[in-house]
Amino acid sequence: MIGRVHSIQSLGTVDGPGVRAVVFLSGCPLRCAFCHNPDTWDPHAGEEIEASALAERLCRFKGYFGSEGGVTLSGGEPLMQAKFASELFHLLREKGIHSALDTSGCLPLTPEIGELLDVTDYVLLDVKFENREDYRRFSGAELGRVLDFLSELDRRKIPTRLRRVVIPSMTDSDESVLGLAELAAEHPSVVGVELLPFRKLCLSKYEAMKIPFPLAHLPEAGYDEVRRLQALLDAHLAELQINE
Repeated sequence: MIGRVHSIQSLGTVDGPGVRAVVFLSGCPLRCAFCHNPDTWDPHAGEEIEASALAERLCRFKGYFGSEGGVTLSGGEPLMQAKFASELFHLLREKGIHSALDTSGCLPLTPEIGELLDVTDYVLLDVKFENREDYRRFSGAELGRVLDFLSELDRRKIPTRLRRVVIPSMTDSDESVLGLAELAAEHPSVVGVELLPFRKLCLSKYEAMKIPFPLAHLPEAGYDEVRRLQALLDAHLAELQINE
C-alpha cells in the first residue's frame, strides 16, 4: 500500500503520550479558518512511500519512545488515507509500537476507517466548535459526523484526548470551555481535554501559497488566559465526574 507523506517529525512531545514520531499525511477535506498547515491540504502532494518502508523508517526511533511513546499519524487528515494508515499501524503493532491518530473525525465511518480503528491505540480528536453552524462556517465540517466518530471511539473503548484551539472572540469564552467539558464527561472514551493557543506562525505558509489567512486580523491567544481556561475546564470536568 502506497501513501503520501507531507513530512515527518522524528521526536515530538505534544502529539500524544510520551515521546513520539509524528507523520503528517497529505490531504485534508476541510478548510478551517485557523488551519496551521495549509501546505498539507493537497492530497496529491508529498512523498509517495510504501507502508512497509515508512514502518521501517519509523522503527529506527523506537529506542527513544520509552514505555509511553510511539507513532502519531497527523495531517492533513489521516482518515483520507485510511487503508494506508491501517497497514502502517498493523506493521507497527507487530513491532510493539504504540499508535495514535490525530484527526478531526470529520469523515463518514467506512469499513476502511473501521479497520484503521481496529489497530489504533489512542486518538487525539479535534472538537473545533460546540455548535453546528460555527463548525460548518469555519471549518466546512459537520459536527454530527464528529460526534458519531466520538461515539464509535466509545464503543471501541479507544482512549481519546479531545483538543480545541482557543481563538480570541471565537472559542475563548467560559461557556465554550465548560461546554467542551460537559461533552467530554458524556463520553467514556475521553481520558483528557487539551486547550491549545491560537497562533499565527503559519502566516508565512499562506503568503508562500498566495492565499489569505482568514483569521489574520485576530490577536493570538495569551498563555495566561489559556491556562486559566484549562484550569476552569479541568475543575468542571472533575466536578462532573465526581457527581456521576
